[in-house]
Amino acid sequence: MAGKIIIDTERCKGCGLCVAVCPKKCIVISKHSNKNGYFPAQAAGSDCTGCAMCAIICPDVAIEVFSDSDIVLEPSKKKNKPTLIEEKA
Repeated sequence: MAGKIIIDTERCKGCGLCVAVCPKKCIVISKHSNKNGYFPAQAAGSDCTGCAMCAIICPDVAIEVFSDSDIVLEPSKKKNKPTLIEEKA
C-alpha cells in the first residue's frame, strides 16, 4: 500500500518527531527555513506506506497523509450529505 504525505511547511516548527517515528525514513528536516525561521520537515522519499505515524505525533498538526485506500468519488457518485434535523416550532 503506497502513501503520500503533505507537510504544511509554514506551520511546521521542525521539531523532528515525524522524522524519528517514520518507519521508512521518508521525512527529513529541510535545509531551508520557513517565514518564521524554522527549518521544517519535508518529504524525502517515495517509500511512504501511509501509516500516518508522522501525522499522529505532529504537535503542530502540519502533516496530512493519503494512502491508496483513500477513494475520491466523482461528484455524481457521492452519497447525499446528512442534513441537520429541523427544529420544531
